[in-house]
Amino acid sequence: MSRPVFRGPTTPPAAPPGHTGERVASDLAVCASIRAIPQGVGRVNANDAKTSRLSPAALSVADAARVLTRVDSSPITEEMLRADLDAGAPANADGTINLVHYTAWLIKEAARGD
Repeated sequence: MSRPVFRGPTTPPAAPPGHTGERVASDLAVCASIRAIPQGVGRVNANDAKTSRLSPAALSVADAARVLTRVDSSPITEEMLRADLDAGAPANADGTINLVHYTAWLIKEAARGD
């Protein structure tokens, strides 16, 4: 006997304060898109000039904005991310953003319907 597959809600959740419905819909796609971060996305480490990979578990605000803009059809700015952090979005102790935790926070905020 096969188990039913959960396909998610049939209607998109309400947008959290300061977000448009389109932004929430695109933010919800981020979690599924984390694996789609191109392998070539990286930055040059000034200390040893080697290319280091970006980690979805620890992105600077600038790197997170750049990655999210590449995944989304509209620009996600550093200011937008900083506003979310000021509103309570989770951040690592060093100030970096974990995209999985950030996406979970967005979903929770959308479900609250504020």
